[in-house]
Amino acid sequence: MESLPAIFMDLALILVTAGVITIIFKWLKQPLVLGYILAGFFIGPYFKWFPVITDPTNVHVWSDIGIVFLMFALGLEFSIKKLKKVGATGAITALTELAIMFLIGNTVGHLLGFKDMDCIFLGCMLSISSTAIIVKSFDDLKLKQQKFTSTVTAVLVVEDIIAVLLLVVLSTISVSRTFNGGALAMSMVKLVFFLIVWFVFGIYLIPTFLRWMRKYMTEETLLLVAVGLCFGMVVLAAKAGFSTALGAFVMGAILAETIEADVIHRLITPLKNLFSAVFFVSVGMLIQPSVLGKHWLTVLIIALCIIIFKSMAATVGVLLSGKPLKTAMQSGFCFCQIGEFSFIIAGLGLSYGVIDDNLYPIIVSVSILTTFVTPYMIKGALPAYNWIEPRLPEKAKSVLERYSTNSGGDDDSRATIGRFIRKQLTGILLYGVILAAITLLSLGILRPFLDDLFKSLEIPQIWSRLIGLVGTLVIMSPFLWAVAVKGVSKRSIKEMFETYRFSHAVVIPLLVLRYFVALFSVGSVIAGYVAVAVGFLLMLAVIVVAAVLLSRRADGFYSQIEERFTKNFNSRQAQASFHIPAGMENEFAMERLRMTPSSPLAGKTLAENRIRDVYGANIVTIERGENIIDMPDKNQILMPSDVLTVIGTEEQVSAIRADIEKEADMLVHDHSDHEMHMYRYLVEAGGPLCGLAVGTSSLATKHHALVLAIERDGKKIVNPDRHNVFQHGDILWFVSPDELTITGFEKKIVEI
Repeated sequence: MESLPAIFMDLALILVTAGVITIIFKWLKQPLVLGYILAGFFIGPYFKWFPVITDPTNVHVWSDIGIVFLMFALGLEFSIKKLKKVGATGAITALTELAIMFLIGNTVGHLLGFKDMDCIFLGCMLSISSTAIIVKSFDDLKLKQQKFTSTVTAVLVVEDIIAVLLLVVLSTISVSRTFNGGALAMSMVKLVFFLIVWFVFGIYLIPTFLRWMRKYMTEETLLLVAVGLCFGMVVLAAKAGFSTALGAFVMGAILAETIEADVIHRLITPLKNLFSAVFFVSVGMLIQPSVLGKHWLTVLIIALCIIIFKSMAATVGVLLSGKPLKTAMQSGFCFCQIGEFSFIIAGLGLSYGVIDDNLYPIIVSVSILTTFVTPYMIKGALPAYNWIEPRLPEKAKSVLERYSTNSGGDDDSRATIGRFIRKQLTGILLYGVILAAITLLSLGILRPFLDDLFKSLEIPQIWSRLIGLVGTLVIMSPFLWAVAVKGVSKRSIKEMFETYRFSHAVVIPLLVLRYFVALFSVGSVIAGYVAVAVGFLLMLAVIVVAAVLLSRRADGFYSQIEERFTKNFNSRQAQASFHIPAGMENEFAMERLRMTPSSPLAGKTLAENRIRDVYGANIVTIERGENIIDMPDKNQILMPSDVLTVIGTEEQVSAIRADIEKEADMLVHDHSDHEMHMYRYLVEAGGPLCGLAVGTSSLATKHHALVLAIERDGKKIVNPDRHNVFQHGDILWFVSPDELTITGFEKKIVEI
């Protein structure tokens, strides 16, 4: 018999131990993530009184898959529109937190006697929060749909991007002991480039593909396609030098804009739960009691700095971004831990030999300690706000309220020119990246392919280069038109020149930059295919660009591309009944909630549930299968699995969500005490049933019985209809929850 691979034994140990301990934590009403970490400690190498994992390498691979699914699910719940809406808040908060925690980490490190390089790495490790732990805590605490969680997610995404850049900076510092600004700038440019390419091409291609395949899709095939796309993006991100978590989040955000997003999220939830459990168990395996015993004071000091100052720094950052104090505290209290990126940063320092060997286990211990605190900090944010807010001076309240209300306002005299600059720069960046991506794909893939093909056919290379050049320019033509012409109105520019002072100094350079990007893109493609003089390249580029600008076909082609992109980008949003105006988004929340069978509202009419009176919210749409009921009347019955579009304030929607999505007290109920008795009865002439039809007999009305079969002349009539008349000699088989005592009825020892 072949020996069983170690991964089977390890998974059995992980899942059984995690299952038992999390049941205990569920009974104690504690966050499940803490149970997973404790289970990891029990089966880890530092706890000798329990079976130990035999192959930690495989376990870490599975835990990496857990991070991928966590980030994929987070992207599905977040979407690009939300990222755009709270992106400024995320950037301001993350940068504020980074600056404060880097300073605190350096200071604390020097006070603890660490070396300079240890202090630098410690400051970086304290700056990055754990996305996995925060997301899991939101799941456990049922907070995913709270308004402040979108702010937290935006900060986490920005932090992950910053972490990627920090790895570049720390790598150069570790090797050369100097800061390389050029490497950081190139990494930033590469990151922006790939993010734009992924989102633009992803939004254009993936929803279109899913729409074409929709009629052939089952839940099984949709799951395979979604997970395949997720891991495909993970591979692309890794090849580009970024984290797998970022790749998974990007694909989740792309799929979040499709109407399949809710189904995909429901299908991958079991996979996410399984693999994320393995991830948190693997974190628990890193707990070293010896380190806690030897460096307990260092661990405690660093952990307290994170819990106190990191939460405060994040709260200050959210306040600076213009959010109210309540949102700032609820968001800031989430950032009270460090996690997986801190391990990576510490591992980087160890691999270069620039940090002390004890710093890694210390950081791991700090991470685990702060992880235990995270759920309680998140739960304590609202009580802390309710305690602080009444005690704030009125002057401080008015300053905070005025700042959050006025943040982001534009002066009318500068609004038009400001919008023009933002629009122009956004277009130049977007279309420039698309043109660069087409150029790289053409020169890196198309040109070698055509060269090899024509060489095998013994055709001169000049023809392959000519075909490749022409084909690439044709594909680029709509985007060349967009970067050079789109959004440039002679009338609006003339009005700007006449209305605003110094507008010439802004408008003309931007227009020149647009034309330069178009010329440079064409010249780069020509240079890649044909080795000719630069002057000829520029001349040809001018001719080509001029032809493109005068081409109505390029205009029409681009319009079709933009229309398809816009349709894909808004496909999920188009499913909503209506959209809340931008000026009222802070006052109203609108969500689609699926009613569970355990909901106390299920099976009752809207009038009986008194939705408006009890919750203050309104139900504007009911989706039931393929049917959509807009503005349901008071007599409409709410059914399990209905998808309700609910509108109200954040508090009102949160209140009704708890009842609509109410989970059963137990997953499985035991109905063995609910007996159904089966009876056999012989119909005789003159008896109580002879001559009566099934529907008019007293079996159903008086005895709650259901006739299953009539045995007549050796043949059985299964499930007879209500008009079937009982005849002399018939043998009836029926079931009833009651124990019948009618004369002539014989109980059969058969129970269902």
